[in-house]
Amino acid sequence: MGDVHIDVVPLGSTEAPPGRVVKVGGGRLCVRTRDRLEVHHREEFLAGVREPVGVCELAPGAQADALPDGGFVVAGASSVRAVAGGGATRWEVPHDAWHGGHRPPRAPGAPAVSPCGRFVAATVPTLLSTEETAQRAVLVHDGPPRRGYGRDRLLLLDAVTGDIRAEQPVAAVSGALALRWREDGAVLGASFWTAWYSWASYWMEPSDHGLRMLGGGMDRHELAGFVPGSSRLVTIRRAEGMSLDDDRYELALEDAFVPHRTTVLDLNDLSWDVENDDFGHAYPLDAAHVLVTADWVPRQGPMEQTHWLLASVSLRPLGRLRYPRPVTDTVVALGDGTWLTHDGGRLHRWRRA
Repeated sequence: MGDVHIDVVPLGSTEAPPGRVVKVGGGRLCVRTRDRLEVHHREEFLAGVREPVGVCELAPGAQADALPDGGFVVAGASSVRAVAGGGATRWEVPHDAWHGGHRPPRAPGAPAVSPCGRFVAATVPTLLSTEETAQRAVLVHDGPPRRGYGRDRLLLLDAVTGDIRAEQPVAAVSGALALRWREDGAVLGASFWTAWYSWASYWMEPSDHGLRMLGGGMDRHELAGFVPGSSRLVTIRRAEGMSLDDDRYELALEDAFVPHRTTVLDLNDLSWDVENDDFGHAYPLDAAHVLVTADWVPRQGPMEQTHWLLASVSLRPLGRLRYPRPVTDTVVALGDGTWLTHDGGRLHRWRRA
């Protein structure tokens, strides 16, 4: 299928901002840098208008997500708090300082506001007592002082009041994490990465009464995203080389409400050169298609970046996208069948031909 090319149509380009561009609800885009989060109207931003409708200045190590009303939720060194657009604190949930040995302590991932603005998902650490630290094998903060940590906890918070609606221990002491909502807010997905254990992922159904676990586990798969307009979700496993059987890239299709995995694709089957080809990430584009970024070693010529297009119902490879300019592994799926790529200091928007 690598010799099958699928043409794309350019829809315009704009100067790439400093920082990472992230799609959020309400037709908006966020630009995330180390010390700042900006919110823009999507179409104005892509037309070159750089007048943010919201700005949140971040302390070192903090991460944030945007609320629908112009406010923000900020995960900091020792608390999760909501702030108004002007910076005033609305509510705050304190927690133990983050593990990881960073100075100052650093949150391993951003909180996630549900699309309707009803809930906030956030992860917090669990500091153990001296007695618990001596009895249990946990990741240790190499101080001083030395601190033992247990499993992180996933919190479901009321976005208006900050009240804790649910608390779920996860099988990780996270070095990185990703929280994602389905577009209707009916399902929350969460992935946690721990050194030497790789990814653990879960998906669950939120309500005012708690979190109902639907599926997932510690199988080294990271949640890549939800397929728009469906209950399907895509997960990816990478070859991290931590064990003899950990040399494969794998894409899986799950149904949030079905207890068993529906489809698995061995991504190495797409490669001419398994030893050198790497796969980056997967991005559901619309109800029918998934884009996968990868290295590509052709039969002749140097290695290049490429994008595979798969059918989202079956993960059947359809071919490789053919662009008129180089691409990287940076992709922003906009959820409407269009996506952004980055090249030469510019963002380019595309759709399938």
